[in-house]
Amino acid sequence: MNFQQLVAMIPVLDQIGLSRANQTLEAVEHRHVLIIVLSGHLTITASDGDPAVVTQGYACHPLHGPFTLQVPKTKEAEYMVITYRVFPDNSAWTLQGPLRTLSEVKIKYMLDELVRTTDEIHTHSAEEEAAQQFRKRLILERMLFIFLYETHMTQEETASGVSIEESLSYMNEHYMLKLSLPMLAARAGMSEGHYTVLFKRHTGMTMTQYLRRLRIDKAKQMFQQTGLTAKEVSQRVGFADYFHFSRIFKQEAGCSPTAYQRSLQ
Repeated sequence: MNFQQLVAMIPVLDQIGLSRANQTLEAVEHRHVLIIVLSGHLTITASDGDPAVVTQGYACHPLHGPFTLQVPKTKEAEYMVITYRVFPDNSAWTLQGPLRTLSEVKIKYMLDELVRTTDEIHTHSAEEEAAQQFRKRLILERMLFIFLYETHMTQEETASGVSIEESLSYMNEHYMLKLSLPMLAARAGMSEGHYTVLFKRHTGMTMTQYLRRLRIDKAKQMFQQTGLTAKEVSQRVGFADYFHFSRIFKQEAGCSPTAYQRSLQ
C-alpha cells in the first residue's frame, strides 16, 4: 500500500461500530474494514495468513477474508470496526495487515468525532447530508493517512535498526581491516549522514569512537591470551602506526600497552 493509491482513490464510510467480543468478519466484495483497538489487544487471523496480535490497528482486505477476531480469554478488549468502500470500485486498494501509529490520542479523538458525526448530528436537508458525508470522508481519509504514514515510518526504523546491528556484527568480525564511514554506510544502504545519526542513536557513540574502543578491547584480549609484543598486537587489531595505537590505548585503558602487559605479568 502506498500514498499514490490514497491520492487516486476516495474512501467512503459505510458504518462504524464498537465491539468487545469475538467475531468473524466475512469478506464482502468492495468492502474494506479498519480495526482500531481502543484498549487491550486482539488476535486477528486472515483466511490466508498467520494470527497477528494487534494492539493498535489492522486493515482487512476482502481478498484475504474472512477474518477471525479474538479477544483474550482472561482479559478484556475494546475495538472499533469501521467498514468503508473505495471509489472507483475497481481501484487497486491493497491496504492489508497490522498497522502502527504514534498518534493514538489523535486517532481516538478523530474516532469520537466520526461517531458523533454519524450518530448525533441530524441533518434536515440534502445540503446538510452532503456536508456530513463529506466531513466523515475527511476524517476517514485523515485516519488512513496517519496509519499509512506512521506504519511506514516504524517499518523504516525497524529496518534501519537491523542494518545497524548487521553493521556492528561486520565491524566485530573485521575490526582489523581498514574500515571507513563511507564504506560502512554504503554496506548498510544509507547516506553517511543518516548512518551517522542512526549509529550514534543505537550505540551512544560515533562510528570512529566505537571502532577505536572495539580495537582496544581486542588488543586487551590478545595481551591476556597471547605472548605477542605490543607492536604485533597493534598491527593485528588494525593500527598501521604503533605510536598512534599506543596513544589511543592509553586514552581508552588509562595506561600504555607495555604498562598493561606488565600488569598482567
